[in-house]
Amino acid sequence: MRPRVRAPELPQDSIWLNTDHPLSLKDLKGRVVVLDFWSYCCINCLHVLPELKYLENKYQDSLTVIGIHSAKFDNEKEAKNIRQAVLRYGIKHPVLVDSNFQVWQQYAVKAWPTLIVIDPEGYVIGDVSGEGNRDILEQLIQDIISQHQEKGTINFQPLSFTLEKQRQSIATPLAFPGKVLADKVSDRLFIADSGHHRLVVSSLTGELLKVIGTGQVGLTDGSFSEAQFFAPQGMAIDSQNQILYVADMENHCLRRIDLENEQVLTIAGTGEQSRNIRPHSGFGLETALNSPWDLEKVGNRLLIAMAGSHQIWEMQLDTGRISTYAGHGGEACLDGVLNEVAFAQPSGITTDGQELYVADSEVSSIRGVGLFDSPSVRTVCGSGELFGFGDQDGEGSEVLLQHCLGVEYSPDYLWVADTYNHKIKRVDTYTGRCQTMLGDGRAGHRDGQSSQARFCEPSGLSAITPYLYIADTNNHAIRKVDQRNFEVKTLEISGLCAPDKCVPTAASSS
Repeated sequence: MRPRVRAPELPQDSIWLNTDHPLSLKDLKGRVVVLDFWSYCCINCLHVLPELKYLENKYQDSLTVIGIHSAKFDNEKEAKNIRQAVLRYGIKHPVLVDSNFQVWQQYAVKAWPTLIVIDPEGYVIGDVSGEGNRDILEQLIQDIISQHQEKGTINFQPLSFTLEKQRQSIATPLAFPGKVLADKVSDRLFIADSGHHRLVVSSLTGELLKVIGTGQVGLTDGSFSEAQFFAPQGMAIDSQNQILYVADMENHCLRRIDLENEQVLTIAGTGEQSRNIRPHSGFGLETALNSPWDLEKVGNRLLIAMAGSHQIWEMQLDTGRISTYAGHGGEACLDGVLNEVAFAQPSGITTDGQELYVADSEVSSIRGVGLFDSPSVRTVCGSGELFGFGDQDGEGSEVLLQHCLGVEYSPDYLWVADTYNHKIKRVDTYTGRCQTMLGDGRAGHRDGQSSQARFCEPSGLSAITPYLYIADTNNHAIRKVDQRNFEVKTLEISGLCAPDKCVPTAASSS
């Protein structure tokens, strides 16, 4: 709570999403209003969305939430990209595009996320920054409702808005695929169909083999046709034992998929988000996790990019124990010994067997993490600055990336999904030299040779000679690159449909 101050009016000449007309505080008089200052790259902002959804549903007759999207990165200033984020994360409240930080400055906001509470008479009476504040917000909302009921200044009336999903339904076979994993041993391609909350298994040439999961949000173990996920992301495979491991990101869990017996089992996480960012450990199913985003198997260890706590974790598969491996939990780019280093929303990992390479998205850098003798962390390339970004090839610290989400090791170099630059780049693991290989930097969907090709926020990569597979997230597609001539093609997956658009085939349900 803070002294009441008249809330600045919202701009009417800005772009608004999830509504067919701009909203004004004057028109919302009589309702409690919460302004959510967010940015769609920010994991902390994403963690706030379920909290807001709970409040919106509970107080729908008296509360209006308005998202104020104030971008961290240049790519996030584009309304079309924010619209895709609104669709991806199922946001149902109006969103104002605040690309020039006008509203941010008017409300003196200093951090993402920040929530500002406005009472039914149009006064700012409270604010809170960070995540995990649902109970505080709910108590404040309840107090405001009670006070204004007594004063007769609250108007109980549900509001409805024209949502972006009503204008642009995602009915494509894939929806926002986050990661992809190619397995040459079994001639299979595993796709995290994140927007459809399921996994898709095809041949390397695109023949549909299996669909794992109902396509409905949930945390359910069981057969392929019973299991449920919530925005699954990175995967790792044990080809010898026919086991696929999955980072079930929004369930804050790790799942184990028995490909031979077609069973899904949760092996780590409680289903609730951890609020503990200090290094700690425990048994898998007793330890809450925080947005695991990618996985890599090294021997009997499962390495985890724990994006929500800005750390690298590991799970000992033989004992079931899970623990922090590197990172003290602060958000930064600090090199050194494991317990002193810091990451900034690590979102992709890969290995050469000796070192773990990390796409450290919020510092737009590639990091290297030692796995064996006297392990330490180094920055391979990138600015190393929080929210420092650009698009520049070069070597080491002169390299500029923009919110890179994917990385894949191929002998002597790394493929990098430079997500917000809509490019695929290659990095020398020894010198840190980075070179653009695919994409012209403009968002789009175009096949062709090298720089002729276009992508839209590519997020995941998997390489097996001679092909590179790319999860082209905002194009709802998997792209296949022939590394011999750098020709890009869109992989068509025969027989695949959106969950609510067709009856599962025998291949997907058997």
